Amino acid sequence: MTDTPPEIERIVRGKLMALSGEERFVMGAQMSESAREIVKASLPPGLSNAEERRQLFQRLYGKEIDISLTFFQNEN
Repeated sequence: MTDTPPEIERIVRGKLMALSGEERFVMGAQMSESAREIVKASLPPGLSNAEERRQLFQRLYGKEIDISLTFFQNEN
């Protein structure tokens, strides 16, 4: 579903494509980080780092993750 008129879509796409690849990449990375921060703000307070990462992953990707994975256990 879209509620954006085709002409506006063309204008916005043209402006985005006028940016360099680096600018578009940085914009995407910033939007991704903003989305992560919004999700993190919705998590219950007081979670361990591992549990926060597990819940963040689940909310972003819709899948369970094995919390026993070593890269989750070794980071503070």
